[in-house]
Amino acid sequence: MDIPPGNLQRVVIVGGGFAGIELAKQLHNRFQVVLIDKNNFHPFQPLLYQVATAGVEPDSVVFPLRKIFSGYREFYFRLTEAQEILPGKNILVTPIGDLQYDYLVLATGSDTNFFGMKETQKFSLAMKTVREALDLRSCILQNFEMALIVPDMEKKQALMNYVIVGGGPTGVELAGALAELRKHVLPNDYPELDLMKMEIHLVDTGARLLGTMDERSSLKAEKFLRDMGVDVLLNTRITGYDGKTATTDTGKMFSCATLIWAAGVKGVPLKGIPENALLPNGRIKVDAFGKVNG
Repeated sequence: MDIPPGNLQRVVIVGGGFAGIELAKQLHNRFQVVLIDKNNFHPFQPLLYQVATAGVEPDSVVFPLRKIFSGYREFYFRLTEAQEILPGKNILVTPIGDLQYDYLVLATGSDTNFFGMKETQKFSLAMKTVREALDLRSCILQNFEMALIVPDMEKKQALMNYVIVGGGPTGVELAGALAELRKHVLPNDYPELDLMKMEIHLVDTGARLLGTMDERSSLKAEKFLRDMGVDVLLNTRITGYDGKTATTDTGKMFSCATLIWAAGVKGVPLKGIPENALLPNGRIKVDAFGKVNG
């Protein structure tokens, strides 16, 4: 990988998210730091929903990793992916070469968890990356363009219906942003469509939205969304989606061309992590110091 040897111990950080960047800053001048990521920019994930609903442009939520660490000594960035860990040899395997390390830090974040629902995964949209947010933005605009020319009223309605699965921060923000689009933007852009018929359904398995937050936040978020015309369904689980119809465990069905999945995350462990350190959801068991078991 052409990283020059130095007098300092080498820390390899996999992942240029919030954790990886902050750690690299803290280790400056104390270690040789090598940061690897599959993108050469840091995406500010909390605002991806704004990119998806055309509230901001993508260049407003990304920042070049090299610019963050400009002027740092003994810092190296490489654009690549981690493939495997060889813990007995302290080697990280990547497509551009092997990398020896003294310490390896996994800050790879998470991936969308569809809980084994392969058909739903095939036909729904996720929103974990800038690319996925742009795909969703494009999908929303294409739906309304198509709704203008489709003669079949059922298909027209399905193109204007949106089902969002997951009542966490991402789902709540998306539902609110879509409701604001429906009220303030789309009527001007698509005056020929009856936007009052546009349906936004937010479905969550829990008893309240934003389940990990204070109950007052949950109640305020739910009231705001309902006042904006969002159909909030709690204690409800999506059981399937075939690209046309979403089914639930309560028997309720939604005809929709777009289902957005924001219902959960899973870990992204690397090959080489001991099997007894892995949990079914991809999380990694660690000790009190964050070190991988074994």
